[in-house]
Amino acid sequence: MANQLFVAATFIGFLALIVCVGIYSSTRKQNTTADYILASRAVSPWLTALSAMSTGQSGLLFLGQVGFAYKIGISSIWLVIGWAIGDYLAWLFFFKRLRQISEETSSDTVSAFLAQNHSGARWISIVSAVVIIAFLGSYAASQLVAGSKALHVVFGWDYSLGIVLGAIIVIIYCFSGGVRAEIWTDAAQGIVMIGSLLLLLTVAIAKCGGVGELWTKLSSIDSQLVNLNPKNLPLGFVPFFIGWIVAGFGVVGQPHILVRAMAIDSPNNINRALNIKTICALINSFSAIGIGLTARVLLPGLMTGGDPELALPYLAQDLLPAVFVGLMLSGVFAATMSTADSQILCCSAAITQDIFPQFANSYKLVKLGTLTVAMIVLSIALGGDDNVFLFVTFSWSALASALGPLLILRVWQLPISTPVAILMIVTGIAAALSWNLVFKLSPIVYEVLPGMVAGILVYLIARIFTKNRQMTNDINSYK
Repeated sequence: MANQLFVAATFIGFLALIVCVGIYSSTRKQNTTADYILASRAVSPWLTALSAMSTGQSGLLFLGQVGFAYKIGISSIWLVIGWAIGDYLAWLFFFKRLRQISEETSSDTVSAFLAQNHSGARWISIVSAVVIIAFLGSYAASQLVAGSKALHVVFGWDYSLGIVLGAIIVIIYCFSGGVRAEIWTDAAQGIVMIGSLLLLLTVAIAKCGGVGELWTKLSSIDSQLVNLNPKNLPLGFVPFFIGWIVAGFGVVGQPHILVRAMAIDSPNNINRALNIKTICALINSFSAIGIGLTARVLLPGLMTGGDPELALPYLAQDLLPAVFVGLMLSGVFAATMSTADSQILCCSAAITQDIFPQFANSYKLVKLGTLTVAMIVLSIALGGDDNVFLFVTFSWSALASALGPLLILRVWQLPISTPVAILMIVTGIAAALSWNLVFKLSPIVYEVLPGMVAGILVYLIARIFTKNRQMTNDINSYK
């Protein structure tokens, strides 16, 4: 009982700190929709980096990635490496121009950037906003589920109670300062994430007898756990690895991360933020893999009689003093909230700025939109699937496939008609869904690759037909 009180006290203290950070950030806010949505494009590179890191990693890191490493072993490292390479390339080649052009075109949302006031832009705004609401809303719901899983392990609470608590906290600091509160609280949560993961990893490795002993014990359980080559890859390693690089590159289709680049104080600070974010993210990811591997040795029963995605909170309970269990629980909850808040605000902006632009300049209606989205996400979380890894990776792939190719074209200001833009969005989603659900090829090559390729092919084919038609018209004119 005393232990539970210490855990609860640490956890509540963390929640209070985060809420205070969000409320304090409101002292810097302006009561305008532009400030609520993009923090007046004045966010420092350090805050941008930590916020993007914690928003991008989410419950997938603490639960999904740990569980993935627990099940397949050291070969899970290729997911991390591939994802990091793709993510780095996307930021390096596209995000600086995204920041520049979004300001030049006065695009405050991702849908507005994709439309950019071209002929028929309204339809692009609506279609892309619907995609964002559908998949980003589901993504946010999975974060609330992830947080509730950790609370269930430590306190024995019903999943629904943790989901409701997470939604309430997110609403509080979203209302207090919009995206600025999001970014500030995400940065604080990112620091907690790094510290809590490193702490548990160190203790868990020591409990296993050191790295060498851990390796020996894993090998005795299953030699595949220490094999760097993933098994059951019909097409071989290269397509598998390329698939995860493209998955990381799929950040170009993630609105909740794109807005971080759009909100930074200067395009020239993008690369600085990228380097900070990459280092912090890799520390977290490798720590999560290490924790998953140690859990396979210390908690072998989860493979047959439990949920591997709960390895981290169970391990924390077994190895850490109560006060540090509270810190670890805070880290898990931080990861989930830092993503859910961003996604809820992005969905809110899609509704109030893109689908119903008549609400765009009403600060009160924009905040009402946030509350409405939060209630919808809460409903999805209460009735949805509890497999965080699959839910998150699928939502990520759908958004990347639908929005990524079009965003790349807009960043480089390439010409594209409205019908082709909409067809790219629809085709990308259809390809990703078919690859995953119909052909079931995602374990071989992650569906972001075929999804984004399909969207790009639509554009290339359209360009060929356009050029041929223009050539024919020129010939006829000449005659």
